[in-house]
Amino acid sequence: MRYGLRLLAMTAFSLLGMLVSAQAQQTTVRVGHFPNITHVQALVARALERQGKGWFSERLGPNVKIEWYVYNAGPSAMEAIFAKSLDLTYVGPNPALNAYARSRGDEVRVVAGAVNGGSALVVQQGSTLEKPADFKGKRMATPQFGNTQDVAARAWLIGGGLRITQTGGDAQVLPTSNPDQLSLFQSKQIDAVWTVEPWVSRLESEAGGKILVEEKEAITTVLVSSADFLAKNRDLAKRFVSAHRELSDWIQKNPDEAQRLARDELQASFRIDMGAELVARAWSRMTITPDVTREAFQSFVASAQRVGFLRDTPDLARLVESP
Repeated sequence: MRYGLRLLAMTAFSLLGMLVSAQAQQTTVRVGHFPNITHVQALVARALERQGKGWFSERLGPNVKIEWYVYNAGPSAMEAIFAKSLDLTYVGPNPALNAYARSRGDEVRVVAGAVNGGSALVVQQGSTLEKPADFKGKRMATPQFGNTQDVAARAWLIGGGLRITQTGGDAQVLPTSNPDQLSLFQSKQIDAVWTVEPWVSRLESEAGGKILVEEKEAITTVLVSSADFLAKNRDLAKRFVSAHRELSDWIQKNPDEAQRLARDELQASFRIDMGAELVARAWSRMTITPDVTREAFQSFVASAQRVGFLRDTPDLARLVESP
């Protein structure tokens, strides 16, 4: 009897030890993104998870857990990378470049592309605004100070001869969250918005806006890794990037299903209700691509220097790194 009890106890302790060991070996990958169609890989992956189909977890292994974190714009996501609160994030190229330059190339790596296009400058219907000089005394909103569209807007205005400062100048560039941009534009409290999809299409369809400048070929979203995560978990990072590339390919080949999943995720997680027609319009302006090159960042360096966000020309040798 005592032997049987000892055997039972030993078995229980053994099973408990195995359970504790398995839990101890579990790895959590923390991934950031924005609630934008231009972060479609994250939206589709999260929607599939709700259906019990873990796109990334199935490809990373049973002991890998994905945790998703949402940000309004790039600078916030980059601060999370610096604080070691994120391992990877979908983000615009300018915040990635600024973080790279700020850390002298030590903190971030661009490990893949995600989306090109899908960003634009929208003005009021019937507006006489046509060129940068016309914006003197006007108010233009962007998603966040220092994000990709904010830099593009400031560089475009400065390139047209206007003096633009952080707080004013010849025209006001107002960092404003995307939902607030829409309401301010509808009430005509701002004259223009430089933003990304689906907000470009929403400004068109819900506020009667018209596109003045469309960035069809520009990089809009890339996948960034913290340099520390990449160095310590290179095999895991390689598998994540591979899964990201597979997902990008699946999205390209299944646009209707991908659009539906993205709409479902926006509704489920963010209570953002977007019709199929709106998302299809936004989709037509985007190019899904996991490819990115270091050379493509040169134009962002020039724009960031023009607006005063970069003083020196950073050495981009370590910026783009494939795991």
